[in-house]
Amino acid sequence: MPAWVYILRLQSGGLYVGSTVDLKRRIQDHFRGQGCRTTRLDRPSELVCQERYDTIEQAERREYQIKHWKRAKKEALIRRDMRALRTLAKRRGT
Repeated sequence: MPAWVYILRLQSGGLYVGSTVDLKRRIQDHFRGQGCRTTRLDRPSELVCQERYDTIEQAERREYQIKHWKRAKKEALIRRDMRALRTLAKRRGT
């Protein structure tokens, strides 16, 4: 069953990373304030990135990876800036 990793830009400007097997429903939940505590308190303003995976396990591994990135690297992913991603990946701790 396909699964998704997604990034939401929050009204505060922050980024929220999640994974799901039902992207449309999960995004609707976040926008209604029913997705999780984070998006209940700081509502999303837009879906800025999504990636499809074959299994939820793959999506969850990717979610974990992205959640540990610094903001600059997440923003490069959102922009699909592969050059910046490669540069940031070479830096320790990004």
